[in-house]
Amino acid sequence: MTARQTPVDEVADAVFPLDGQVLPRDHAQALQQALSAQLPWLDTDSVAGIHPIKMVHGSEDQALLSRRARLLLRVGARRVDELMALAGFDLDVAGYCLRLGVPHRRELQPHATLYAYKVAADSADEIRFMAAVGRELAQLAIGGKPVCGKRQRMLVSGRVLDTFSLMLHELPPEQSLRLQQHGLGPHRLLGCGIFVPHKSAAAVGS
Repeated sequence: MTARQTPVDEVADAVFPLDGQVLPRDHAQALQQALSAQLPWLDTDSVAGIHPIKMVHGSEDQALLSRRARLLLRVGARRVDELMALAGFDLDVAGYCLRLGVPHRRELQPHATLYAYKVAADSADEIRFMAAVGRELAQLAIGGKPVCGKRQRMLVSGRVLDTFSLMLHELPPEQSLRLQQHGLGPHRLLGCGIFVPHKSAAAVGS
């Protein structure tokens, strides 16, 4: 099967330092809404994605932000300069304030091992999820070895969305970049299907 023919601009991550202490643990939709209010193009940009924000592990509804927490937006590289306008902006995420620092551009790197913290699934069935992953990888002409990790749940408009973490390793450079550009599955603005380089298979269970 040939690769899915979707025009993709040069893609990069815009990395914002964050000044904030606490967020709801399930905050992905509120973050999307807050950013979309400031960036009207975000909801219709097929390339755009919002990386999950790193938080301190725990089971409480509220979570402390990691000291290394950053807000990363995956966008067409031409958008990065436009995002500079958000530097110093106070973003209201479900009643919690995040102050955005000055963003910098980070290029995608063709690592052989990639990891997505969560990929959207249509059910909690891991076998069905991995079958769907296999079909989409084939459409993108991407090989590698996928390893399914932890199942998680998130609330989207009052409904539960099942997700799984996912690692792919032994990816050739061109395929690694293509996967980072396209991602897998829906809900990129909720942090789903966005892949980053990783050095260890241990992350797949986290």
